[in-house]
Amino acid sequence: MADIEALELDALWTDFHSVVNMTSQELAAWLRTSSAGENSEEVPDHSGSERGRGVLAILRKRQMDLTDADIALMRDVVDAVREERDAGPRAALPEPEWRYRLMSLGHDPLRAPS
Repeated sequence: MADIEALELDALWTDFHSVVNMTSQELAAWLRTSSAGENSEEVPDHSGSERGRGVLAILRKRQMDLTDADIALMRDVVDAVREERDAGPRAALPEPEWRYRLMSLGHDPLRAPS
């Protein structure tokens, strides 16, 4: 695992699970839905973006099983979700697209904070 202190990893784990407010089942279903076309659907293991599939894989892991790549992705997702939330929907990214973009990272902005 990465050269990361246990306390820092605990904090990152907590931050990640606070911004990723969808369950692994919800995210998997969303990734399949967002990848489905009119006439076809992606193979479940290839549904959604690589980043979304990475988030899904992390949700299915225990903290002790994280890899260096998982830790880097967790940091990236925490930052990306917070930046998108701060920016909010805008003309270049209206609300439905903004929400769908966040949901592809495992964050549903319409869900009440826990």
